[in-house]
Amino acid sequence: MKTRSVIALRHVNFETLGTFERPLTDAGYTLTYVDVATEDISRIDPTSPDLLVVLGGPIGVYETDIYPFLLAELHLIKQRLDAGLPILGICLGAQLIAAALGARVAATGTKESGFAPLALTDEGATSALRHLAGVPVLHWHGDAFDVPTQAKLLATTPIANQAFSIGPQVLGLQFHPEADTQHGLEHWLIGHAAELSAAKIDPRRLRSEATECGSKLCDAGRAMMVEWLNGLHHAR
Repeated sequence: MKTRSVIALRHVNFETLGTFERPLTDAGYTLTYVDVATEDISRIDPTSPDLLVVLGGPIGVYETDIYPFLLAELHLIKQRLDAGLPILGICLGAQLIAAALGARVAATGTKESGFAPLALTDEGATSALRHLAGVPVLHWHGDAFDVPTQAKLLATTPIANQAFSIGPQVLGLQFHPEADTQHGLEHWLIGHAAELSAAKIDPRRLRSEATECGSKLCDAGRAMMVEWLNGLHHAR
């Protein structure tokens, strides 16, 4: 099997690739996490990894004055997109890709947190997201993106756009199909305790939903990731 590399830009320690790690390993990828808060991402060659993943985090794309590292991230993402190389963005990561492509990212005015199904578009129903049809996925955001002009909208909810793609190489996901809610949810509940409290979201509800939906999401999310990776490999 060909050895491939993936760099995952991480904003908080508990928002990792989660259940996506196994499909990546099975596909021959070696995984390197880069913590954007402590590492100089300007040193990353945007064309070096076979796959770049930009993970989630509790900050806004537009908060560059408060979190200057976002500017370096956006620059790296723009270079990666210009090179036409594979990139996956999840939650904040998807918002950063959208912003790098010139699309608007803004607060929705409400917190979309918890498990709920997606509404797949016609394009989404024939994409790797088809594995998520009817599956409650984890939502955890207050911002949302407009769909870049170059992209196809794959999924929505009543609150926000949820997924877009550009060819086989770019995928942006507003929701969290990668979250290991069966084993790692408590880290999310603790790490986002202030946010949940401010939004009057009961962690006990999220824990109960995770118990009910976590296993099915794990299986569906992994199946989605396997198909998307296969599409990358065939395209190249």
